Amino acid sequence: MSFSRILMTASALTLAVLGLPCVFTPDELLVKLAGSTTPGGALLVQCMGALFMGLAGIDWMSRGSLIGGIYGRPVAIGNLTHFLVAGIALFKAASTLPQSPIAWLIAVVYGLLAAGFAYIIFGDPLRNAEAKAT
Repeated sequence: MSFSRILMTASALTLAVLGLPCVFTPDELLVKLAGSTTPGGALLVQCMGALFMGLAGIDWMSRGSLIGGIYGRPVAIGNLTHFLVAGIALFKAASTLPQSPIAWLIAVVYGLLAAGFAYIIFGDPLRNAEAKAT
């Protein structure tokens, strides 16, 4: 199994696990995270969940493709952007929250996924494909 396939599968599963509660239980999620909810806040959380689920679907459907190549590069760039920017925000938030092991866990997972997509984008996509062929 190639590195890009493992990475795309891990990314899809992570995003789906994070997106499903946002889509189906935004009010409960907001109460748990922020202490209260508003109709606008619930709508934003649902939209965020829809974005997570959409990116998870793209990753799941692309997991068999050559991701670092010319046709898979947009998928890799989108994932890198998401995981890098959100990962930085999560590390910042986790460092300010008292006793937040779940925030640290999510931040570390996001950091690892960002590093994986950076490796795919800035590495040689054919290196692994050629190594498997010989």
